[in-house]
Amino acid sequence: MTSIAKWKRTKRRKDEVKRRAAEPSHLFKMCRVVGCKKPARAGTQDGLDTRFCRSHADHRARHGSPYKRSFTAAEINPYRRAAVEWLLAHENDRWVRNAIDRIEGLYRNGGQHEDAFRLRGLSPEERTRKAWARLRHHKVAPHLLVAAWLAVEMAIRNDPQADGTKEFKRVQAAKIAHRLASGTHKEWANGPAGRRELHVYPASRGQVLRHIGADLERAVELLCDHHLAKIQAETKGTRDAPRATPRSLSVRRRKIA
Repeated sequence: MTSIAKWKRTKRRKDEVKRRAAEPSHLFKMCRVVGCKKPARAGTQDGLDTRFCRSHADHRARHGSPYKRSFTAAEINPYRRAAVEWLLAHENDRWVRNAIDRIEGLYRNGGQHEDAFRLRGLSPEERTRKAWARLRHHKVAPHLLVAAWLAVEMAIRNDPQADGTKEFKRVQAAKIAHRLASGTHKEWANGPAGRRELHVYPASRGQVLRHIGADLERAVELLCDHHLAKIQAETKGTRDAPRATPRSLSVRRRKIA
């Protein structure tokens, strides 16, 4: 298929979606979130979502749940710190080693490192690989990615109003990984306008988070199957931890290049 034919097919598809989104359907009158009185997006001229209104659809895209917010740093950091310390104390365990090796495999398969401002136009799958490449480029310890998934699992188990869906788990773990990958920071000392800085952060929402979370889940699933209950019993996840990681581990710090 030539590039022109591909462009025409894409344009027809976009026009079709735009036309359908502009035609409200009276079959979808209410958002499915209990207590929400707004219509689902398919019932308006604002989209094709048959389940949620615009605000709850946006909330789901960013947090992994239409009604449950993301864990705050104060809520998740004690679990992250406890998980990291447990991993460091059991580095010779076969399942810990398996999880670390799988994360390192994601690093290797991430391809060439790209700055955050060069991601425009890439598919969610390509953006996911670039996120792993950024983590590798900045030498973020794999233990921190394993601990991110373990921390989310433990936090959800201890949450009396938990959203235990796979999507919520994946997005919450991916948001931690996304922050560790951070963005791109540059500085130009000389120029027509004087000293300038550039700080670009990839958006922490959408399908990229789902793909990163799925990668993390596959990497840590065997460790969870064999040791999650043991880890939670030993760590409790209740200690105060202003820092999510020990200073001995490599963590991405914002550094202007």
